[in-house]
Amino acid sequence: MLILLSPAKTLDFETPARTKKVSEPGMLQESQKLVTKLRSYKPKKLSELMSISDNLAQLNVQRFQEWQMPFPEEQARPCIQAFRGDVYVGLDADTLKLKDVQHAQKHIRILSGLYGVLKPLDNILAYRLEMGTSLKTRRGKNLYEFWGSRVTDSLNSELEQFSQPLVINLASNEYSKVVQQKNLLAPTVTPVFKDEKNGQYKVISFFAKKARGAMARHLVEKRSYTSDDIMSFDSMGYRFSEHDSSEGQPVFLRTAEAAQQHA
Repeated sequence: MLILLSPAKTLDFETPARTKKVSEPGMLQESQKLVTKLRSYKPKKLSELMSISDNLAQLNVQRFQEWQMPFPEEQARPCIQAFRGDVYVGLDADTLKLKDVQHAQKHIRILSGLYGVLKPLDNILAYRLEMGTSLKTRRGKNLYEFWGSRVTDSLNSELEQFSQPLVINLASNEYSKVVQQKNLLAPTVTPVFKDEKNGQYKVISFFAKKARGAMARHLVEKRSYTSDDIMSFDSMGYRFSEHDSSEGQPVFLRTAEAAQQHA
C-alpha cells in the first residue's frame, strides 16, 4: 500500500530536526531544473506567477537563489517535520513512535511541485511551488507537463514490491492530478470526508484536510494493507457510511455534535 499526501504551504524550519536518519529526495536533478528556471524570475513576476504577496515573492526569490546541493545540513529538514499545514495537524507526526515513522517511510509518499515525490524522512529546503503553478518549461506550459509520467513511474516502481498493491489517495485534486491514473499499476481508493452543516453533509476543506492526515496516521498505526482496513477509521468523530460510498470512494460522515466534541 502507498498512501499519497499533499505537501503544505505552512513550513517549520526553525525547530531542530528530531532525527539524523534522513533520506534524500529521489528526483533532485529534476528539482534543480525547476530551480534554475525559477532563478530567472524577479519578485514581481514570481508574485504574478504564484499569486502570492510581494513579501512572499521576495522570500521565495531568495530561497531559489540560495538553493544548493548537497543541502546545507543546518537548513534542511525531513519533510514530515517541515510541513505544518492542516493535513499535518491531523497526521501529528511529532507524536508518532519510531516504528510508526519507519513504517510511514515505506508507505507514505508526498507529492510535491518542486520535488515530485517525497518520502517522509526526505530532507528538503524551504520552498513554495504549488503543483497547479503554470510554470512554462521546455516540457510544457505547467508543472503537470513538466513532471509528465515521472511521478507515476516512480510510484509504479515502488508498487512492484507489494504482493497486493493499492494506492490510498489522500492528496488534494491539485496534487493527485499529477498521477496518471490510467497508467498506475494498482487500484486507487480515494476517501471522502463530509461534515454536517445545516442538516446536510458537505466537504468542508479545513476539516477534510485534517481528516486526510488523521486517516494516514490511522493506516500507519494499524499497519493496514487493504481497502477493507480503511473502513475502520473513526478518528475525529468520523464514521464510514456504506450508503453514501461507491467503489473506490469510501465516504466518512461526521455529525455536527461529533465535530463539537472533537473541536
